[in-house]
Amino acid sequence: MSHEQPSPLARYLFAAYALLVVYASLHPFSGWRDQGVAPFAFLLAPLPRYVPNFDVVANFVGYLPLGFLAVLAAQPRLRGGAAFTLGAACAFLLSFLLEALQLYLPSRIASNLDLIANAVGGATGALVAIAAGPRLLREQGLQGLRRQLFLRGGRVDLGLVLLGLWLLSQFHPGTLLFGVGDLRELFQTPSGKLYPAELFLRVEAGVAGANVLAAGLLASCLVAAAQLRRLLTVSLVVTALAVRAFAFGLLLGADNVLLWATPGALYGTAAGIVLLLIVVALPRTAQLALAGAALLAGTALVNLAPENPYLTASLALWRQGYFLNFNGLTRVVSAAWPFAAMIYLVSLAGERERK
Repeated sequence: MSHEQPSPLARYLFAAYALLVVYASLHPFSGWRDQGVAPFAFLLAPLPRYVPNFDVVANFVGYLPLGFLAVLAAQPRLRGGAAFTLGAACAFLLSFLLEALQLYLPSRIASNLDLIANAVGGATGALVAIAAGPRLLREQGLQGLRRQLFLRGGRVDLGLVLLGLWLLSQFHPGTLLFGVGDLRELFQTPSGKLYPAELFLRVEAGVAGANVLAAGLLASCLVAAAQLRRLLTVSLVVTALAVRAFAFGLLLGADNVLLWATPGALYGTAAGIVLLLIVVALPRTAQLALAGAALLAGTALVNLAPENPYLTASLALWRQGYFLNFNGLTRVVSAAWPFAAMIYLVSLAGERERK
């Protein structure tokens, strides 16, 4: 007889997703002031005559994983009605708090319609988790698959969450392929100097190759079976490319689905994969060191590189529209990811030394 097992991964995913929801809801975190509106006035406001379908669907879909993950994080300690109540309450209370805070942000509009959509989305996610949770948390389900493929321990679960955030960062179209850690906007050092096309090709190749190596080696250090490392690390890179193509198609239109696929990016990705297939056979300590070096190199390159005028010109025509807040979220994830990954690699290396 199989038994459900608590999932630290579900708890980490719930915490990470809740933080992402908070950031997306309060972005851009500027201009805070009292606008003379009574607290919680949005609760009694009349519903709008025109219902923005995109906003309703986006809010519903955005909170559905929150309720789902809240229930999975609580199981098997809580079941049935208690687990559903927790998941639905988490979604409602978080949405209520964020809508109330939006009253103090001139760029945001607190809405009871958003609260309803968020609450219904969270409750729906909780219902799905009630039905699917027992299967997912059994040894024959996803919980068992996670334990077969990856090393055990909460630290490894954190690494898996970090890799998930790396995939999310690929939704930000304003950077080179896999070009995480771009902080140039903070320093505002644009340059109008012209550079030869060969330089852009080399930079794009260097950024893509270094980050493929870094992310792939980080994943490799989490894999339990040595014979699966090549398959899983290459699958991660292929998934990231698919996410990138989907993101460009969604955000910029179907005609731009491969706008990111420049010769430099493709050469760098191919070289990174080839090198990755070789170095995953090295001892784990060497892999951690190489991942750190590749992470530093990729981050330095993306910040020192001149802007590609072709990409800049294409994005200048981009109207972010409904995706403004989502793009702000993916931008901060992309900028912060290599620094979080470096801290994580150091913690893995320290753990190994203690052993």
